[in-house]
Amino acid sequence: MSCFVGDTNFCPECGNVLPLPGMQDIIRCPRCSFGIPVKEFSGREIRSTVVFNPEQSTLALEDEQDSELKGPVIDRRCSRCNKEGMVYHTRQMRSADEGQTVFFTCIHCRYQEKEDS
Repeated sequence: MSCFVGDTNFCPECGNVLPLPGMQDIIRCPRCSFGIPVKEFSGREIRSTVVFNPEQSTLALEDEQDSELKGPVIDRRCSRCNKEGMVYHTRQMRSADEGQTVFFTCIHCRYQEKEDS
């Protein structure tokens, strides 16, 4: 009795993705060695789609003239005002064999934090 029910692209025994049909008459699951005849895939059409995220402006930063607030906005909570949204940039402040320093600036209160990575 199979524990997984659904698409024939997945193994009904372990749920692993089945490989594409090849020259053999049986497709074997690489995880549990379950076998399914290639005839099961006869007449099947495989389609794939790519969905892109809509373009969005960065949280009202376009009108700002302050150069320190230019850059990517991330979902990080400010430790001072407790609001979500900070701009960051990185610098190599220490020797080359150590990680870089990440500087965060809150877009609401302009509080700055740094993190050594």
